[in-house]
Amino acid sequence: MIAVALAVAYPNLPDISELADYRPKLPLRVFSSEGILIGEFGEERRNLTPIATIPKVMKDAVLAAEDARFYDHGGLDYKGLLRAGIANMNRVKSQGASTITMQVARNVYLSSEKTLTRKIYEVLLTFKLEHLLSKDQIFEIYLNQIYLGNRAYGFAAASEAYFGKPLKDITIAQAAMLAGLPKAPGANNPVNNPTRARGRQLYVIDRMQEAGFISAEQAAEAKKEELHLRDAADPTRLHAEYVAETVRQLMYAQYGDSTYTRGLKVYTTLVAADQAAAYKSLRKGIMDYERRQIYRGPEKFVDLPNDPKELDEAVDDALAEHPDNGDVMSAVVLKANAKEIDAVRANGDTLQIIGEGLRPAQSGLSDKAPPNIKIRRGAVIRVVKTPKNTWEITQLPEVEGAFIALDPRDGAVKAMIGGFDFDKNKFNHVTQAWRQPGSSFKPFIYSAALEKGFTPATVVNDAPLFFDAGTTGGQPWEPKNYDGSFEGPMSLRRALAKSKNMVSIRVLQSIGTRYAQDWIGNFGFEREKHPAYLPMALGAGAVTPMQMATAYSVFANGGYRVNPYLVTRITDHKDKVLVETQPPLLNETMRAIPQRNAFIMDSLLQEVARSGTAAKAQATLKRPDIYGKTGTTNDSLDAWFAGFQPTMAAVAWMGYDTPRKLGDRETGGGLSLPIWINYMETAIKGVPVTELTATAPPGVVNVGGEWYYDDYAPGRGVANLGIEAGPTPSAEAISGAPIGPAPQPEERNRILELFRN
Repeated sequence: MIAVALAVAYPNLPDISELADYRPKLPLRVFSSEGILIGEFGEERRNLTPIATIPKVMKDAVLAAEDARFYDHGGLDYKGLLRAGIANMNRVKSQGASTITMQVARNVYLSSEKTLTRKIYEVLLTFKLEHLLSKDQIFEIYLNQIYLGNRAYGFAAASEAYFGKPLKDITIAQAAMLAGLPKAPGANNPVNNPTRARGRQLYVIDRMQEAGFISAEQAAEAKKEELHLRDAADPTRLHAEYVAETVRQLMYAQYGDSTYTRGLKVYTTLVAADQAAAYKSLRKGIMDYERRQIYRGPEKFVDLPNDPKELDEAVDDALAEHPDNGDVMSAVVLKANAKEIDAVRANGDTLQIIGEGLRPAQSGLSDKAPPNIKIRRGAVIRVVKTPKNTWEITQLPEVEGAFIALDPRDGAVKAMIGGFDFDKNKFNHVTQAWRQPGSSFKPFIYSAALEKGFTPATVVNDAPLFFDAGTTGGQPWEPKNYDGSFEGPMSLRRALAKSKNMVSIRVLQSIGTRYAQDWIGNFGFEREKHPAYLPMALGAGAVTPMQMATAYSVFANGGYRVNPYLVTRITDHKDKVLVETQPPLLNETMRAIPQRNAFIMDSLLQEVARSGTAAKAQATLKRPDIYGKTGTTNDSLDAWFAGFQPTMAAVAWMGYDTPRKLGDRETGGGLSLPIWINYMETAIKGVPVTELTATAPPGVVNVGGEWYYDDYAPGRGVANLGIEAGPTPSAEAISGAPIGPAPQPEERNRILELFRN
């Protein structure tokens, strides 16, 4: 009878020959330059790991938990079946008798339905697997295939998902916890049910000791070890979501749908320490600004019951819809008055806010506060920990920001933060936000002027300018300096350091707007986004932060145009290299501007960071090799700082997505410069001082302590310009060039191309 069943069923069993070359669906994984995982894309978290590289402790834990006699039986463990049967008959805790081979048969090929037919097929398939594959092959498939909860398939993925560490570093206690998951990955999951997971872990440790895999001392130590689960909201983890998403788009454009199943590993230029510093700096800059804003009120109000158990459930429900945002945490107010707020967080911790911690929300604690602003019992609020380890009330910011850092010597992206929070706003402001650069654009006008005979010592009049309606053909235009004052004749060096608008306009008048429009193309700017009118002198065109970083890199590297790049290596799941990018070596085919032009511009930008609007940069970083320019647009809609040290060019930007005033006293120097400085304190720490202006290139001379082109040295160049005449701006120019909408469909290809070059 059994023989007949075998003869009939065997030909209908699935073909298992492909299991000899086991290839499950593997996700796209994105790494920093050091190999730190920064992103994973695919339905299944999975990391195919050869059995030879799986640590013994993990294999022992699985064998102890699931099938201690795996290497001794032929697929069915008759002793185990007998033991399980006796235990089940005696109503002892129900025991299963599925061997590892049976589980592979079931998980890879069969459904989970509990029918006699399926069970027969499972047994037959088990014999077939044992006949065609080695024990190690079967075990390798199991260790990589089994579902372990939290979207993790296989123990390597589970180690990353639960503990945030590679499998090779796993401890006995952690291995036992993971080995306890296959029986019930939902119920035994340490995230969902820590108590049950702990009980299962202790059982596995005991089984490991019984099987002789570990000693009694090791078992006792493992039971005492405190496990720290990976927390997705952990503020200390590396935040590089915008980078990972950019890589995902690049890979999808290249590989299509197979991107998410073929196990591609993409290594980027990102430096983990730099990325962490950029994230922390941008968040701090935005939250510092937020402290100065009017309190907009709690995010929600809920009715809180008095019964403690019902209260816990109400708090859980409320905060599930308002999760923590990194270090900006959510809480529900239990009690509030003008002197104190008591609140509870999602983890059950209660906190008290008093004194200075209440200051940002004073308007919400006033007796006269309107109902939507009033902080009261049941209000969902935001809190942050202060440096003094006290609590402060805050609010999620409406303002946005961006930060990008490149190595100007080859274009490698070292850090990129596309916004305050990726989950809150996936729009990447580094590559997609077209904004007015304001005064941070002036250096490119000055660079053009050097080729027309201007020198750092050229005197230009900082005096009022007025263009009437008859001249413009539209509305009258009367540009102002930021502080509203005029200082009269001054050198170009001082004018750039003090960011004098009138001087920039007069310089542009002199050299011609068409010439300047052509010149800025050398830096990678798009001519059509910078109309050839005088407001271009004040940065009225449109740029992205990535463009600005690329453009400032030209000054930093001696005049070469380098394209930013992000991907260094792509491998398959077996680490075979598919694509490898070599950093470009600077050569004359990449020259964008003359070396002497870059040299003198560096001298001017160094002055800005020493004595001008960015003097805080050199003063704080305490090194002279710091160069850059602040930028604040009309009505303070955008705040910039773009600058560099010879090994690092970086740009910080802040503004609202729907442009509106940041505030009358808010500037690039006050908002974006501190972000840039905070980043540089980490990024160039220990980097030797390298003064670009230490050795003058050919064609440059120093006369009286000032640098000149040798053919425009004193007596030969333009000596004095108090120019009033020049090209007339159009009506469009008077209001400034449009900022530009969110990226059009064609922008997607431009963004992808940005990183391909």
